[in-house]
Amino acid sequence: MAEARLSPLPAEREVAAPRTPSAPRQRGIPGPLLVALYLALVLAPLAIAALRGEPPRPWRDELATGLALLGFVVLFLEFLLSGRFRTISGRIGIDTTMRAHQLLARTALFFLLVHPFLYTSGLQPFPMPSDPTGRASLGLTGPSILTGVAAWILLALLVVLAIGRDQLPFRYEAWRASHGLGALLVAGLGTHHAIEAGRYSADPWLAGFWLVLLALSALTLVHVYLLRPLGLLARPWRIDSVERIADRTWSVRLVEEHPGRFRFRAGQFVWATLDRSPFSLIEHPFSIASAPADLPRLEFVIKEAGDFTSRLDRLRIGGRGYLEGPHGNFALEGWQAEGVVLIAGGVGIAPMLSLLRQAAAEGDRRPWLLLYGNRHVGQIVHGEELEALASRLDLRVVHLLGEPPEGWKGEVGQFDRALLARHVELPAMAGRLFFVCGPPAMIDTVERALVDLGVPLRHIVAERFRYDQG
Repeated sequence: MAEARLSPLPAEREVAAPRTPSAPRQRGIPGPLLVALYLALVLAPLAIAALRGEPPRPWRDELATGLALLGFVVLFLEFLLSGRFRTISGRIGIDTTMRAHQLLARTALFFLLVHPFLYTSGLQPFPMPSDPTGRASLGLTGPSILTGVAAWILLALLVVLAIGRDQLPFRYEAWRASHGLGALLVAGLGTHHAIEAGRYSADPWLAGFWLVLLALSALTLVHVYLLRPLGLLARPWRIDSVERIADRTWSVRLVEEHPGRFRFRAGQFVWATLDRSPFSLIEHPFSIASAPADLPRLEFVIKEAGDFTSRLDRLRIGGRGYLEGPHGNFALEGWQAEGVVLIAGGVGIAPMLSLLRQAAAEGDRRPWLLLYGNRHVGQIVHGEELEALASRLDLRVVHLLGEPPEGWKGEVGQFDRALLARHVELPAMAGRLFFVCGPPAMIDTVERALVDLGVPLRHIVAERFRYDQG
């Protein structure tokens, strides 16, 4: 275990109240504006339908149509949320964007699955002589029924498979490709159904709205699967080394072939395609463990957790790599904080290494605390380097083991309120920023404990990429 003594603070700092950490300015659309734009697009079909001035139908019919319009536009916007566009995720975080994508897909599914059961009108394809306005007719034809039912069933299948994708008997890459193409097929079938059978979508303005969204959805897939990989071809990396550095944990180092083209903030991550074409669907999100100051060299710390990560030793030294990103707001750059507390579980040490290495490169003089938890001592990553960083920074490193060896003098057990209370001293640490990275359950536990101890939630930085499957 590495522990470095904190350097003494100036006298005036001992009596001054800690300043509140202030957030950095980030790229991308601000969150409130993003929400406003989203709501404007979602409500646009209802506004266009209302402007037609059609005679009202029974309230259940109008509710059914309203749910269909809302669900359909949400479905189209899912393509933008899932496309990893930094203009969208830059301010709110890509983990928030991914979570919104999941929840809104389920919302769209509910609206679209429920809406046909609410109609009270008849199934006549054309208005009856006694009903010239079409108030009592749904206007369904054979083709529109087929496309509507097909889209209805396929959408339900896509969402169910997405929720349970970890239990599917085929690879993630196959699911990803089928998910994107299936979603586009649902959008195309739904567009035909809406324009052919919809009372309001037959309006040229609303029909044009659906066609524009359909085209944008298709262009999103073209960008993700064609244009973006073409751009990555101009920014290749070379695999420099692959080394086992701890139990079931590897270090993969890359070198940028055209230095100067890649920029990132310490703590960010990328989607990496290693030893394959950038057009390959086999890509993985990895946190960058090296510092921006280390460029053009880059390091990933990767734990074996699946088919690809259990075969990292098969990567060819000298093989090509392609990095899509950087992404994420798990970064200190731009924050104004009096000190930093890092809480890492397992391979969650990767972005913490990036933050610490960059701090050392910049000569950061603020107090740092690293709480680093593992199951056993063989899982500790770069332990000697952490000791060296503790001598270069005003850093204290505390190791936590679930299964400690005989004679262990560090912390024992798991992250909980009692352990954190021994090291997080408030109000003395009120001016510090807290970074948390590790398994989702650990992040939840640590966040609750920190808030319970008096740390404001806005001073806790964490990113999640695994969510509930329900």
